[in-house]
Amino acid sequence: MTFRFALAASTALSVLGSAAAFAGPQAEVLHWWTSGGEAKSVAVLQQEFAENGGTWTDMPVAGGGGDAAMTALRARVLSGNAPTAVQLKGPAIQEWYDEGVLADISGVAKAEGWENLLPASIAGHMKCGDTWCAAPVNVHRVDWIWANASILAQNGIEMPTTWDEFNAAAEKLQAAGIIPLAHGGQAWQDATLFETVVLGIGGPAFFQKALVDLDESALKSDTMVAAFDQMRTLRGYVDANFSGRDWNLATAMVMNGEAAFQVMGDWAKGEFLAAGKVPGQDFLCASTPGEGYLYNVDSFAMFKVAGDDNVAGQDLLAKLIMGKNFQKVFNMNKGSIPARTDVALDAFDSCAQLSAADMAASSASGSLLPSYAHGMALYGPQSGAITDVVTAHFNSEMSSADAVAMLVAAVANSR
Repeated sequence: MTFRFALAASTALSVLGSAAAFAGPQAEVLHWWTSGGEAKSVAVLQQEFAENGGTWTDMPVAGGGGDAAMTALRARVLSGNAPTAVQLKGPAIQEWYDEGVLADISGVAKAEGWENLLPASIAGHMKCGDTWCAAPVNVHRVDWIWANASILAQNGIEMPTTWDEFNAAAEKLQAAGIIPLAHGGQAWQDATLFETVVLGIGGPAFFQKALVDLDESALKSDTMVAAFDQMRTLRGYVDANFSGRDWNLATAMVMNGEAAFQVMGDWAKGEFLAAGKVPGQDFLCASTPGEGYLYNVDSFAMFKVAGDDNVAGQDLLAKLIMGKNFQKVFNMNKGSIPARTDVALDAFDSCAQLSAADMAASSASGSLLPSYAHGMALYGPQSGAITDVVTAHFNSEMSSADAVAMLVAAVANSR
């Protein structure tokens, strides 16, 4: 059964219930925000939806950086019972649009002036053809290092600005019996670490060529070999129990003094804040070594649904997501920064203010880049092919040269 056939069947069946009384805005929302900071953030939207007369049905699906949620979504769409709104991002939005299952929310977008409130690059992700089909909630920076402030102070270590400095700090920490790098052995976490290494070693132009354009000369270059060399070095700084560990448990290791550093997007900051930790005092934040800014934009795409109450729910949800209050409160909880550009950052913490400043500077210099590891730069087959190689290398004794050869072949086969 194709997605289009399933949608047609669903629409036909829905006619039977079209005479039902309007019950007010309804929304069934599928998302993967299930950790402490994330759950607190999505609760803000639930509350605003209820305060505006809406009825929210929560459909959280944990695990896999959204992979499990996408599996659940495909099952729902195939059965002709799509959720009202779904957490989606990047090219995945366009893929679902091509299947003919996304709703048009241009009426809300035009009425609220989204075109003038969003950076052009972010607005581009929210559009499907000439229509608006998704609403952005934030901008996450991916290339962050988080650190336990006390551990670094006790060992006379500054936040590293190069990978060589990171390696030197890690060696010193390891000699002191401290786990240098908290990491979860899941493929998407390996990919997150990898893309920050590629950015730091190769620079923004190389990252664009290698992990966005998939240029073969960049993929098979000595620079890519050097990136895999650094990944092999980092593997030596991870504890033996990392396999299968969720990202928020790795964050907890830094928070609790079990490890010194974590390389993770700024959703990790949401975990620190939810635990009452203070940036600059309990934990430290800095960009990973090198220039550039890797972004990951969370958004909700609206799926075609029947019934005035569900359509009203989509319109209300889209309006609230882009509302100035939600953008502020949500992102203060989540660790990210607002997608809309007119939200004051005075109440945001120092890490968020640094993120906003770096994003503006990177945008001006042309080094503002979509994260491949978090679904912003590539379609699924291409990103999956890269990640398979990265995690195979990270979890074996494979040489960097062999990893590069495998990378080139995998990308070629994924086209």
